[in-house]
Amino acid sequence: MVNNNQLFKNIRNRCIFSAMFAALIAVSSFFIIPLGSVPIVLKNLFVVLSGTVLGSFYGAIALFIFIAAGLLGVPVFVIPGIGVFNTPLGGYILGYLLASLVSGLICGLPKINERKISLLFLVRLTIASLSGFILILICGVLYMMQLNSMSFTAASIAGALPYIPGDLIKLAISIPLALKLRPIAARYIN
Repeated sequence: MVNNNQLFKNIRNRCIFSAMFAALIAVSSFFIIPLGSVPIVLKNLFVVLSGTVLGSFYGAIALFIFIAAGLLGVPVFVIPGIGVFNTPLGGYILGYLLASLVSGLICGLPKINERKISLLFLVRLTIASLSGFILILICGVLYMMQLNSMSFTAASIAGALPYIPGDLIKLAISIPLALKLRPIAARYIN
């Protein structure tokens, strides 16, 4: 049975981790790796990690904090405030929330015993991470279709295809990072 002090401590730690991931997502947009015509931005890496490391609820809380900060005018979006939703970027931002939520649902809350990597969990983590990156692109494409009256093919060529190489690199980075971070997070939030 968990006492009230321990329960409060767990909730506090989960909120701290959510706020930390919101800050990582915000700061990561300033780190740009030039690669061909489309640079790699690390923001969606931390979006997916928020779900795979913290689980769906607290990963989504991190995105709510990030999105709320952007809507309040904190310069975390390329276009500050609600105006970002008048551009195709709005679709990717909505995709961030969905990606964190779904990848966290697939992985679940972190557990301390995950230090021992099982093949089943590795497959689940890979599916969770891949789903997160795909959902971001799908939301971006669908939003672009609606906003600009584009066909699915045209929106996919403009809004998804150029980002796939960078996302594959980030996918390869996100899996070992999540494997290392989940047991650490579990120590503090469970």
